[in-house]
Amino acid sequence: MMNSKVVPKYALLTVALLAFACSLAFAYDPSPLQDFCVAIDNPASAVFVNGKFCKDPKLVTADDFFRSVNIPGNTTNKVGSNVTAVTVEQLPGLNTLGISLARIDFAPRGLNPPHTHPRATEFLVVIEGTLHVGFVTSNADGNRLFTKVLNKGDVFVFPIGLIHFQLNVGNTKAVAFAGLSSQNPGVITIANAVFGSNPPINQDVLTKAFQVDKNLVNYLQQQF
Repeated sequence: MMNSKVVPKYALLTVALLAFACSLAFAYDPSPLQDFCVAIDNPASAVFVNGKFCKDPKLVTADDFFRSVNIPGNTTNKVGSNVTAVTVEQLPGLNTLGISLARIDFAPRGLNPPHTHPRATEFLVVIEGTLHVGFVTSNADGNRLFTKVLNKGDVFVFPIGLIHFQLNVGNTKAVAFAGLSSQNPGVITIANAVFGSNPPINQDVLTKAFQVDKNLVNYLQQQF
């Protein structure tokens, strides 16, 4: 028979371990909601928080939670697509809720170029048309390409941070809606970032990275 004086010791140890485990589970840094947030000692000089300041609940109205995305985006551009974002910047009621949305309109053969969302996974549903979509895995996974042709009603998921794209392979317009797992998912369009950065990336860097002639790098930078 177990010594009754020993039982409380084990019980206390178990409780202590559970409490420690719980503290570890909840002791983490919140995900960033902007590209960076440099620390500052003087709060009077601070301009950003990780998210947005909250409106007085007594002043909140239904319009704070509403936005229409019924109007198609203008696709008369070089890539033939338009993204209408609905993040916390456009819909204040999204603040702290951890989600956002985008409407993507495609002209025939239009492309939403390779890009990444540094702070969100994307869930895409096709409303109209046919899209060829895909994403590329990280270097450690061998940069594998996963692709699929989606039709009306199909859905596809792009994991957080991975480069992905959508191409309208039809001869008619296409429309898709994307749900994202952040109120401010961010977007980095690969071509724009590499060849259109401000100031431009040194051409020697790009020439060596892409193993191409400097004249081609110069041409590509001129496009952006």
